[in-house]
Amino acid sequence: MVNTWSLYKPLLHGLLKLAGMNRRVVEIESGTAINFWVPSDETTSKKKPAVVFLHGFGSDGILTWQFQVFALANKYAVYVPDFLFYGDSITDKSERSPAFQAECMAKGLWKLGVEKCTLVGLSYGGMVGFKMAEMYPNLVDSMVITCSVMALTESITRDGLQRIGCPSWPQYLIPETVKGVKTLLDVAFYKLPWIPNFIYKDILEDMYSDHRKERHELLEDLIVKDKNFTAPHFTQRIHLLWGGDDIIFDKTEARNLIEYVHSSIDSSIYLAFDKHLLHFT
Repeated sequence: MVNTWSLYKPLLHGLLKLAGMNRRVVEIESGTAINFWVPSDETTSKKKPAVVFLHGFGSDGILTWQFQVFALANKYAVYVPDFLFYGDSITDKSERSPAFQAECMAKGLWKLGVEKCTLVGLSYGGMVGFKMAEMYPNLVDSMVITCSVMALTESITRDGLQRIGCPSWPQYLIPETVKGVKTLLDVAFYKLPWIPNFIYKDILEDMYSDHRKERHELLEDLIVKDKNFTAPHFTQRIHLLWGGDDIIFDKTEARNLIEYVHSSIDSSIYLAFDKHLLHFT
């Protein structure tokens, strides 16, 4: 039986090309390459503000941000990378930290000619986005962070896992069964519509069969001891957009994040809640 999810991707890619987007695999260094969706017309794109969308842990870049790309591609130069071990982004290095992801994103953007951008980061993408803003302030002009934290500390991990009823992040974010995929999507989406079982099975086979070991390692390297976390200094404008019913990083985490950012920023911060936002970590 044909995997319905694998059929959707070529259709989506064709529509993206009609919308003025193309795939580019950018070599960061020997053994490391990042897959990007980028504007087809490089000359015109340089005259537009650059917006970079960073995806969460549950899916690759273009599946996460497809609707935003279609909405914004005419007005902005939109760039959608896949993190390492998603899509065609790969490395033979042993490094798994958010800082290494941030480094690869920044080097890839520079090679594509992006000198300054607005970052939009969802969950894991927000954590990498914060790291990019810290490491490369001249590249990151502003950020929109949704349903994320600066760092996934032990206490945030404990509280988040307790709310969703899972013993570990890998069990939730790297499902092994159809039931696991259902749990992931049910927590991530606001009022998830009915989906037939074969779709869940196709999603499991297409999205969660590759790079399982490496994604486990990404999660292991993501958790920070509470005593080792210190909020870095930011100069960028930061807008926080939150799902009002998010149980992974709830409103308490949003308000805690505001306090961290307020104590370490020279510019503006904004917060908005929307109960219809999904959280695809």
